[in-house]
Amino acid sequence: MFGLKSDPSTELPERYFSLEDYEGGVARWCPGCGDLGVLTAVQRICRAEQLPPEKVVCVSGIGCSSRFPHYVGTYGFHGLHGRPLPVACGIKSRRPDLTVWVATGDGDCCSIGAGHWIHALRYNMDMVVMLFDNSVYGLTKKQTSPTTPQGMSTNTHPSGAWLPPLDPLTAMLGMTNVSFLAQTVDWNPAHLHATLAAAYRHKGLGFVRILQRCPTYSAGVFEDLQRDPSRLLMLTGPRGIQVEPAIANMFPNKREHDPSDLGTARAICEAHDPVPIGLLFQDESRPCYDAFTNHGLGMPTADKVAALEKELDRFTV
Repeated sequence: MFGLKSDPSTELPERYFSLEDYEGGVARWCPGCGDLGVLTAVQRICRAEQLPPEKVVCVSGIGCSSRFPHYVGTYGFHGLHGRPLPVACGIKSRRPDLTVWVATGDGDCCSIGAGHWIHALRYNMDMVVMLFDNSVYGLTKKQTSPTTPQGMSTNTHPSGAWLPPLDPLTAMLGMTNVSFLAQTVDWNPAHLHATLAAAYRHKGLGFVRILQRCPTYSAGVFEDLQRDPSRLLMLTGPRGIQVEPAIANMFPNKREHDPSDLGTARAICEAHDPVPIGLLFQDESRPCYDAFTNHGLGMPTADKVAALEKELDRFTV
């Protein structure tokens, strides 16, 4: 190439993927929606890891965030409301070679999908689950969701939501076999990217709750956190989320945290103020169910038929 030194001995990769290779349709989220930053972060991680687009699948349920698969140039599955996790687990069980990203919302995951949420964490299959939490049902025009702040006016509770919001973090820290739990914010792209990258590298289910702005229906929910970074608590430490010093200096409140300490992680989450961001818990020794469901994938058809007939013979009268 003109103007650049070239080395004819340099071996070029057989395929190199740019950001454009991971671009799908034009995103139709509202201007200022936090989903746009998450989309860019995932595309950048795919490029950094040079993941072949045909080896990546994005799965979603129903909601604004669930349009995610349409905007990524990979395989995608836009499923039913609350059902992205069983679909993703099914994909991973039969196609362990695929990298699986799950996009779900606070209603999609924590309400109608709550049963699947619990068991997906217990299965701990190797994938990344992103909870886009904007504290409202946005796609259906501002109904109360499980994470809506108490007193917030919505179309289903015009006088204010009656009940205290569900806390996804403390809930998950009490679920069986959870292996990776982190929280980040969409308005800090560097921390968002680093957190999702850490979840991707984790062997097991990497669950990331993303505090995500909805400028149309819940614009005020995270406004105080954006204006006053001291209301956020950045978790640090050698095993935590690593960011550049300039990014870390944006957060005046920091706390060194060992993500293997489940009890401390619970205490941090239960405090609520300041709001923690970073890696709360990680235990890579937890069993992954896909290590079991992958058995027999390479078995020849004849052997499968023989095994099936052997089982059926047990019921011969």
